[in-house]
Amino acid sequence: MTPARRTALVGAYATFAFFTVLAGQFWRNLLGWWGFSVIAVLVVVGAVWLILATRPTWIWRRAPKSTLAFVGLAAVSITWSAYPGASALGVAITLVTVFVAVALAICLPWTRLVAALGAAIKWVLALSIVFEAWVAIVVREPLLPNFPPFEVTGEKLPMAFYWSRALLFDGGPIEGIVASRNLLGMVALMGVIVFGCLLAAGSMRRAHGIGWLVVAAATLVLTRSATVILVGIVVLVALGFAAWTRRVGPNRRRPVYAAATAALVASIALLIAAWGWLLEVFGKSEDVTGRFDIWRSVIELAQQRPWAGWGWVGYWPPWVEPFDDLAVRKGVTYLQAHNAWLDVWLQLGVIGVLAFASVVIGALWRSWFLAVDPPMDGTGRRLAYRASALTPMLLMVALIAQSLAESRILIEGGLVLLVTIAWSTKQRQWAPEPLPAAAASPRFDPARRPAPSSDSR
Repeated sequence: MTPARRTALVGAYATFAFFTVLAGQFWRNLLGWWGFSVIAVLVVVGAVWLILATRPTWIWRRAPKSTLAFVGLAAVSITWSAYPGASALGVAITLVTVFVAVALAICLPWTRLVAALGAAIKWVLALSIVFEAWVAIVVREPLLPNFPPFEVTGEKLPMAFYWSRALLFDGGPIEGIVASRNLLGMVALMGVIVFGCLLAAGSMRRAHGIGWLVVAAATLVLTRSATVILVGIVVLVALGFAAWTRRVGPNRRRPVYAAATAALVASIALLIAAWGWLLEVFGKSEDVTGRFDIWRSVIELAQQRPWAGWGWVGYWPPWVEPFDDLAVRKGVTYLQAHNAWLDVWLQLGVIGVLAFASVVIGALWRSWFLAVDPPMDGTGRRLAYRASALTPMLLMVALIAQSLAESRILIEGGLVLLVTIAWSTKQRQWAPEPLPAAAASPRFDPARRPAPSSDSR
């Protein structure tokens, strides 16, 4: 195989892998669980091929030990799990997901990872708009999945069971191919981050980049996801502080960090004081669409095994007690705690929360300083700041903010992005990447080698 063809295949695989973990529900609704299993096997086999094809240099000191500790703790929890069979399955799925993420991180430079992620987001957004338009124009009524994981009867089903509600021309909310407005909104927000950074770095043609920014922003608005809108506000604040930190330089950052701390305290106080008004603005019930009840149930159960938890499962298996009726609302059984930190506490106890926090804090810490500290050349001189260096930090902020209301950071796309950022930033911490534009080719093709770029905005 020629190097050019191998490079093209690597880019295509990375795009397919990111698309699959971001839109796993699309494959499940379209092909059922057996069809999704085939897709998942293809992704895993592709990860093995990726390692064999690129033969990355493995350096132990560049591996985030916190990730290995967390995954190891999850695996060991099978020994004390209250549901060992389900734990074994959950650990296997987690190990496979982490393996794919690590393969992407060690085999591709960050620039090509961003290119592949951006391409996958484009596919999710474009297919979601086309899908919603088809349902609204042709079907003209709510659409169920091809393989619904429930019994379809003549009785009225909860709207959460539908793939799409056919509300595109009513202004939403739309669910897209991922069958969830919160998930689609998060993908759209990541699109805003990725496309915005690439556009600012000069790595996308201006018209091309602006066009995809508009698509991502419009999709975000149509999802009408209050959760993702709040996450977006947090991302904007983080971007503002990063820009301020860059401007003042490495030696005058105390006022920035003091202001950030004050802003955090003030935001919490404002959130408490204006809670009722915020719920009214976003059209939420006083229990935040059932989240308070779910959190209460999870906390009560976690307190029974506070230190080591009940055993790791990741996504809750609906056939296992106590997850079969732990979070039921209006006929819908929810299979997550709607808070990643409570979910980890439930499954791995306080020890697990500390291990997971070390993964998240380490990734955020490294991505922050890679974003705000200018890179150095081979002689130790500081170079100009790079707009593309902001991407991992902003994605981490989005994932952390989302983790307070969703548990997606523990599975599929959330876990892959977390581990990919953790491992990529660790590698760049030891050997800074020159980071040219992430996708400098006019068509944003992740398989093509990016042209040199000043990327100093």
